[in-house]
Amino acid sequence: MLLRRPFLRWLFIAPVVLPLWMVVGWAIFGAGGWSTLGLVITLPAAFLALLVIALLVNARPSVRAERAVSWTDVGVLGAWHVLLIAAGCYGSTALLFGVLALIAAVAAFWVSIWQLVSDGARRMQASMAEFERLAGQGRPDASKRPPFDDGDGDVIIVNEVRD
Repeated sequence: MLLRRPFLRWLFIAPVVLPLWMVVGWAIFGAGGWSTLGLVITLPAAFLALLVIALLVNARPSVRAERAVSWTDVGVLGAWHVLLIAAGCYGSTALLFGVLALIAAVAAFWVSIWQLVSDGARRMQASMAEFERLAGQGRPDASKRPPFDDGDGDVIIVNEVRD
């Protein structure tokens, strides 16, 4: 919990800080002209990807309830953020780190979607189990009667004929 709560806050700071680091790294490490073109394309894409994934993570009910991300999020998103920082250093391996960051971004997106769906399915199953438990409380002999029998003994048959 000590690491997972601050990481949730970091997710909403990262869309500004990490693209800004790419610009600062470009200025510090003296990247060439092609890197400027890469920045024009990369900065908006990185901002949007970081923001969308942060919103997907925050959309999970378990994250909102605990106010902390899961350890899977820390691992996958942390690796992606480290790769973005490494790509912003513009050394001889900047292209490699850029490609790895792109692969990590796709992985982070799908892991976030998978966790959102899984968490929703778990909560739906728990809700349905509770609903069925409460519905069965009102009828102690519910297992003996068919589900269409209300127990009053009256049967009404409606026959509708159309011409």
